[in-house]
Amino acid sequence: MHELSLTQGVVEAITARLGSRRVVMVRLEIGKLSGVVVDSVRFCFDLVVAGTSVAGARLEIVEPGGRARCRDCAVEFATDDPILLCPCGSSDVEVLVGTELLIKAVEVEPDVRDVRV
Repeated sequence: MHELSLTQGVVEAITARLGSRRVVMVRLEIGKLSGVVVDSVRFCFDLVVAGTSVAGARLEIVEPGGRARCRDCAVEFATDDPILLCPCGSSDVEVLVGTELLIKAVEVEPDVRDVRV
């Protein structure tokens, strides 16, 4: 299950950047053509964050659809199907969008030392 190692990598990147600051929300962008099973990421997230500053954080996932361009007829088309076929029937296509796996946002709890009255 590569979703476990992907999720571990996301949490490690967040904790490396933010240290012990408590994270309350993580927003990921996982393209529909990425090959990543979003439900598995959700499941793994709860396991991976245990004992870290990300424990208890809300996970939000945005799933943008795929977009490709046919190399034969130059038509751009939307697709969420991992079997990439142009409407003209060609399989010689270039994926333009939909393979992303990005950390789009992380929200941290305010540090009381940063608050001035």
